[in-house]
Amino acid sequence: MSSVGSILSPVTGPVADALRGTGAAIRRRLDLLRGEAPPDAHAPPLRLFAAEFAEIFAPAFRLFKPPLAIEKAENPRVIILLPGFAANPQSMKRMATELERAGHKVKRWGLGANYGPTPENFEQLAQRVCSVKARYGQDVVLIGWSLGGVFAREVAKMEPDCVAKVITMGTPFSHTPYSNNMWRIYQAVVGHHVDEPPVKANVAEKPPVETVAFWSPRDGAISRRSACGLPGQRDRAVALRCTHMGFCYSSEAILALAEELKR
Repeated sequence: MSSVGSILSPVTGPVADALRGTGAAIRRRLDLLRGEAPPDAHAPPLRLFAAEFAEIFAPAFRLFKPPLAIEKAENPRVIILLPGFAANPQSMKRMATELERAGHKVKRWGLGANYGPTPENFEQLAQRVCSVKARYGQDVVLIGWSLGGVFAREVAKMEPDCVAKVITMGTPFSHTPYSNNMWRIYQAVVGHHVDEPPVKANVAEKPPVETVAFWSPRDGAISRRSACGLPGQRDRAVALRCTHMGFCYSSEAILALAEELKR
């Protein structure tokens, strides 16, 4: 009976502490799913957000598409691709393949899947950019999709002498961090409020290198006000017609990048 009693008795000690900690973490993540955006936030229509889910099947259709009619670059560039939130470099494989067909040298960012900024991964990426420059003897073009563009902008501020240009694609760097349809999901995954990142960064401040913002009125995740930005927050803005997911693999986005890399 004593053994049965011990099983039924309340759990104590390290196990109890671990259970309490897990429960508190779950409650915090659920709290981060709630909340209200400020009155000035601007999010894309939900019909556009819903359309983004159809892009799940896009990789299968791409298997049957022929290579793009992409021109060979007269001045090949060294590029690092930075994936979006919760995405890994594989999500940008078609873009990397086509840009390499054009003659560019395309490198991964070296951080795996993108689960938000930390001081450590900012520093690691900055070192990666400088090591790629040292290896190839050329300033690096940073192409960042969505949250990857925030990394690109901030690292260009840290190491401007190693960066030739920053190109963001559907990146939320302007307006308010609530001007998107992803902020609740982002908060629940990374564990902090979208306006309280664990890094010191003024994401709206333009890096001291040429900075170009690709945005789309069909983007269902990030508001055009956030991804386009204002004069002074970027050098130029380029409007496309792709979805948010389409920035990382659509023919339109890849060909627009190829043209941008000629400049």
